[in-house]
Amino acid sequence: MAKVAVVFHSGYGHTQRMAQAVAQGADGELLAIDAEGNLPEAAWDTLAEADAIIFGSPTYMGTVSWQFKKFADATSKPWYSQVWKDKLFGGFTNSANVNGDKHSTLHYFMTLAMQHGGLWAGTGINYNNTKASQRSDVNYLASAAGPMAQTPGDASADDMNAGDLETARLFGARIAALAAKLRA
Repeated sequence: MAKVAVVFHSGYGHTQRMAQAVAQGADGELLAIDAEGNLPEAAWDTLAEADAIIFGSPTYMGTVSWQFKKFADATSKPWYSQVWKDKLFGGFTNSANVNGDKHSTLHYFMTLAMQHGGLWAGTGINYNNTKASQRSDVNYLASAAGPMAQTPGDASADDMNAGDLETARLFGARIAALAAKLRA
């Protein structure tokens, strides 16, 4: 079984809820970046030992939160030693708007993964783009790069769309299965 780490920052609980769904699908370990942009020291060991690392951040002003950026800058130490080279990576995000420039956040994650010599995996989930499609369908927001969620700015994490959370869970399962194949 592959070891999957889900490292994320959540400002209001929405991204945490997505991280939980991803981790559930991957049977992975959650590593929360705190409000100051820090990870506990033991979390760095978990990331070093992981077969796959999944990044998560809300999309604020068209990119990752400053807390996630602080974490990303701190990854220069594992970068220098090439500790994460050839690991599988993926990422997910949430914003209040349907578009919200979420692809900028996913591209940021991809670039960070590539800087570390990693391999990127997208959702592998078809889109629901017919007239019969419902907002609660899996991958309704149609992202191949990684799961995207949209939650209105005045909605709580408990009000998140079930289809977005199921997309996140399926994505986690895909990452775990791919990581297991790569490990074999």
